[in-house]
Amino acid sequence: MSDFATVGAASDAHSNSGRGRLRHDLVFRRLPAELPDRPVRVLDAGCGTGAMALRLAAAGHPVTAADASDGMIAAAARRLSARPELATRVRFLNAAVEVPDVGGERFDLVCCHGVLTYLDEPGTAVARLAGMVSPGRRRGVLSVLTKNRGATGIREALRGEHTLALDPIESGSGASVGHLSIRTRGDTAEELDRLATEHDPTPLPWQGVRIPNDHRANEWAPGPDECASALATEWAASTRDPYRQVARLVHTLARRASDGSCP
Repeated sequence: MSDFATVGAASDAHSNSGRGRLRHDLVFRRLPAELPDRPVRVLDAGCGTGAMALRLAAAGHPVTAADASDGMIAAAARRLSARPELATRVRFLNAAVEVPDVGGERFDLVCCHGVLTYLDEPGTAVARLAGMVSPGRRRGVLSVLTKNRGATGIREALRGEHTLALDPIESGSGASVGHLSIRTRGDTAEELDRLATEHDPTPLPWQGVRIPNDHRANEWAPGPDECASALATEWAASTRDPYRQVARLVHTLARRASDGSCP
């Protein structure tokens, strides 16, 4: 599929669902711990309908939100129009993850969330994005979120969908059909860390995203108390083995090494 605009509504629905909100909450909770206490330049590569870009902009960061799909960018722009106070902090760019053309600009935070799983292989995108992380004293961060190859089939098994679960569990291929009804592939945290290291950034501890709640139905809509409890449990499990090993998603981060130069 070359243009994800045809699944934009499903993507928005997932972002607003209980499982989607958990994903965004967990990732967004981790990012500030790796950033300085001031606004930083952000690239959201594969921004989709803009959920994370707007969160980062609301936190005070100037964000370049890039996506290969005109439809997705249009949807993100509509989301931004409901938050006019953020308009000066967000700029949109039509560009593929593998070749985002930003005129040689570097960023203090480069995000690639929920994108690699739709690519044939992760190496090209990781190499390109790692090269866009700020060098020198700024020591920017690369943040990658994608499907966990080692956990493929667990969600289906917990839902009782054993026929769907059996093949990915037995084959270890990491391929399955996700919430957008598109067949996707997975990666491991170890492989993503290795790819980052090949292009300079030093891996930071990785986290699992959605562990005890990933099997919830699409209609799951927890209230504030249940949502807070689920988030607390997910956060506690996200950095601990063996729990993080069976997370639906892996969130890897890597910091560019300091070369002692000015930004």
